[in-house]
Parts: sequence; structure tokens; C-alpha cells
Amino acid sequence: MIQYFQNINHQTVEIDRPDNGTWVNVLPPLKQEEFSKLAETLDIPVDFLTDSLDIDERARFEEEDNVKLIVIKTPTENNSFNESDAYYITIPICIILTHNQIVTVNSFENGAIKKFLNTFQNRHPDKKNMMVLKIFEKITKAYIDYLKEINQRRNVMEQKLYASNRNEELLELMRIQKSLVYFVTALRSNEMLLLKIERTNFLGLNEDEKELLKDMIVDISQALEMANIYTNILSSTLDAFASIISNNLNNVLKRLTSITIILSLPALVTGIYGMNVPIPYADSPHAFYIPIILSIGISVVISWYFLKKKWF
Repeated sequence: MIQYFQNINHQTVEIDRPDNGTWVNVLPPLKQEEFSKLAETLDIPVDFLTDSLDIDERARFEEEDNVKLIVIKTPTENNSFNESDAYYITIPICIILTHNQIVTVNSFENGAIKKFLNTFQNRHPDKKNMMVLKIFEKITKAYIDYLKEINQRRNVMEQKLYASNRNEELLELMRIQKSLVYFVTALRSNEMLLLKIERTNFLGLNEDEKELLKDMIVDISQALEMANIYTNILSSTLDAFASIISNNLNNVLKRLTSITIILSLPALVTGIYGMNVPIPYADSPHAFYIPIILSIGISVVISWYFLKKKWF
């Protein structure tokens, strides 16, 4: 699906065909015929439009026939039905700057673009550089918002794990860890992209736009630092819980071993007195009580010893 937006008198208007100063937004479902037609209409290399279909596309920029392409990674919720997949993943979005339009291509539903559309009435599509920087701003803000959600979800899962020690909470934390791995990788790639754009002045920015780009670099560095901190905290937490679980297992085995010893020695005494051979005090009228008293005495002594050694 292809949408055409134009800002007329500070109002966002969707039009039927591309015009000068138009924002062209390409959304799924994506068809090759639409790509070919749009590439011919806007004089864009068709490869620029199809690059977003590769979910593993790296953040980069290039220029061909005075048409500029910027590929940047954006966060999104994972709609996979597999319970072991990450909660959030990163997807590429292509930003194409033609002679008269700005084109965005999304292979999946993109929350950052939706937020940008909601504020489009304050934008000027003819100022393509500022449009690109504002898209960068929305993408970085989306990362920070998702990271806050991830951290909150991590805290909830940790509290549940403290109370229950179930495998379900550990699996939830592993899904969060996978999400953070996606974010750290994408944010590092995006940071390098913005630094390279600043160094080469790929967009031909003026002084005000350069200052805004520097602010974007600071924000994305902050998001990357947040992602690294949360990743380290989560890794430390999982390692700590693994040690706790191993220690609890050792304690359970220690208790079971102690109980086995306490029960086996009285069983040994009664077994000896149950043999069909002559034994001391076999003819005594108190022969029944002798093994009982010995068994209880041995059990009490062993139990006292284990309690003293804190094996229980």
C-alpha cells in the first residue's frame, strides 16, 4: 500500500498521486508491481525500495543518480507466535530523498512512522533534511520507550521469580534478553550511521540542522547506554538465579541424603535383630524393646549431629 501526504495550510492531507513536496509512505502489504510503478514514477532505483524487505539489512546510506537512500533500524513488537522468540525485534526502514519528495518504505507496521504521521501537520516536506532528522528523532524516542517497557517487564519477572522460582519466569527473562540483544546491535549500527552522516555531511545540512543531528547522536548514545546497562543487569540476574537454583538443589540433595542416613541405620539395627540366628538377649522378655530403643537412640544422635552441622 502506498500513501501520499501533503501539508496544506498546516493540515495533513492524503492525496492520490505524488506531487512536489509530498511525503510518500509505503506500507505492507508490499507488491513488486507497486515497487516497479513507484520507481518509474519517482525516478528511483527499484533496489532502494526493495532493500527494506530484508529484515537483516544493515544501517547504511548511499547515493545513486542524485537519489539518496538511508537505511536505519527501528524497534517494533514481535508478533511471532513462538513463545521462545523475543518480545521486540528491530526492522529496517528505508528513507529515500528524491528531487522533490521524501519516501519512506516499511516492510512491517512501524510505530515510529505512525507517531511521525500524527505530527506531520507541523512538518514541511519540502525541507527534506529536517524531515529525515525528525524521523530519526521519533525512532530514537521509540527505542527509549521500548527500553523503559523492557526494564519494567524485567522487574516484574524478577519479583515473580523471587517468589516462585519457576521455569516460566526464567523463560520470560530469556525473551527479554533476546530483545535487548536486538536493540544493542541495532542502536550501535544506528549510532555509527549518524556519526558517518555527520562526518561526511551526506545530507548537506545547515548549521541548525547539524546541531539537531548532534542532539540525535547524543540521544541514540543514551539509548545505547541504557540497552547495555539493562543487558548487563539481566545477565547478572540470570547468573545469580542460576547460582541460587544450583545452591537450592544442593541443599535439597543434602537433606535427602541426611534423611536416608537417619532411616537406614535404624533399619540396619532391626534387620540384624530380625535374622534367624542366635543373638544376644533373644530370650529376654524385653527383646522387642531393645531394637526399638537402639533405633530411636541412633536416630536422635544422628539427627542432633546433622542439625549441629546445619545440614537441614
